[in-house]
Amino acid sequence: MFYVLFNCKMPAILVTGGAGYVGSHTVMAMLEKSDFEYEIVVVDNLSNAYRAKGEKKPVALLRIEEMTGKTIQFYEVDIRDKQGLSNVFGKHDVQCVIHFAALKAVGESVEKPLEYCQANITGTCTLFEVMRDHSVYNLIYSSSCTVYGEPEKLPLDENHPTGRGISSPYGRTKYFCEEIMKDLCASDPKWKIISLRYFNPVGAHPSGRIGEDPNGIPNNLMPFIAQVAVGRLPELKVFGTDYPTIDGTGVRDYIHVVDLADGHVKALQLFHRNGFSGFCPINLGTGTGYSVYQVISAFEKASNRPIPFVPSPRRAGDLAANWAEPAAASQLLAWNATRSLAQMCGDVWRWQSGNPNGYRE
Repeated sequence: MFYVLFNCKMPAILVTGGAGYVGSHTVMAMLEKSDFEYEIVVVDNLSNAYRAKGEKKPVALLRIEEMTGKTIQFYEVDIRDKQGLSNVFGKHDVQCVIHFAALKAVGESVEKPLEYCQANITGTCTLFEVMRDHSVYNLIYSSSCTVYGEPEKLPLDENHPTGRGISSPYGRTKYFCEEIMKDLCASDPKWKIISLRYFNPVGAHPSGRIGEDPNGIPNNLMPFIAQVAVGRLPELKVFGTDYPTIDGTGVRDYIHVVDLADGHVKALQLFHRNGFSGFCPINLGTGTGYSVYQVISAFEKASNRPIPFVPSPRRAGDLAANWAEPAAASQLLAWNATRSLAQMCGDVWRWQSGNPNGYRE
C-alpha cells in the first residue's frame, strides 16, 4: 500500500457509461469485492441514465453507494468531449478503462446510423486519444456478438469470422471499433485490450435496487416483457414468428447481467498475467439459446402474470438465432455463467415490480 504514503492519488478504474445498465452492475460487482483496492471513477453523459432533480449523481450510483458504503466519483462528461475527458484523467490515477459508453439499440441504429457512428466510433477514438495522452493503455471493451454477423455455424466461438453480413449499423460500429483496437495494439505493444463480446444481457441485481431502465419504449425483449407485466405497456410485439427455429421466433443466448459483470471483474486480473498483451476477444454467454416464446413462458412463471403478445413482422437488423461457445472465458478468465433463465426472470421481476417506473419516482 505504498501509494497511500507516497502518492496522494489512489489507483483508479475509469468506467465510461458506468451509470447505464451493464456499467452500473459492473461497478456494483467491483465494489462488492472485499479486496478491491481501486477508486471507481464513472463518466457518463446520462443519455440512458436518470439523475433526480437536485442530485449530483445518477440514482443507480447513489443506490450502489448506499448498498456498499463506498464512494463513486462521478463526472457528467460525453466521451466525445476530449477536453472534459482529459480533465477527468488529470484528476485521477487511472490504471485501466472499462468502456461501456455507446448507443446500443439495433433497430434504432438502422434509423440513425450517423448518430451511432458519432457516439460509438468517434467517441471511442476520442477516448483512445485521451488514454494515450495520459499513458493509460489497459482497456476492457464492451463489445457484442453482433460483430460475428450472420452465423456461419453455431455455437459462435472467437475464431468465427467477424465483419461479414452484419445486419445493423450498431453491429458495424462494434466491429469497426474492434478493428481500430487491433491496429492500436499492432502499432504499440503497450496497449492491452480485452474485448468482451456479450450475448444478450438480462436480469437485475438480486437486491432489486438496480436494474435495466431504458428511456422510452424498450428495444430489447426482457425489459419490454417486464413493463408489460407491470402494466406500463399493454402488450408485447413478437417481431418475427417465421424464423427457422424451434418455434419460429428468434433464439438468443441470454446471460444474467450479474454473471456478465463478474466477467469484467475477472477480466481485470488478466492484465497482470505474465506475457499478456495485444488484442484479446472473449465471448461472454451461457452457451444455450432460448426462443422468444420460451422467455415469455419463463417470465410468466416468475411473475405469475400473463404476458399478452401480438405476432408481428420481422424487425430490420434481427437474426434468426445465435448463441455462444463460452470455453475461452472459462479458460482465460476462470469464468462461467451460473444463473439460469428462471433466475434472470425472477430478478427482473423483483426489480420491475419494486420499481415500476424504473429509477424515477
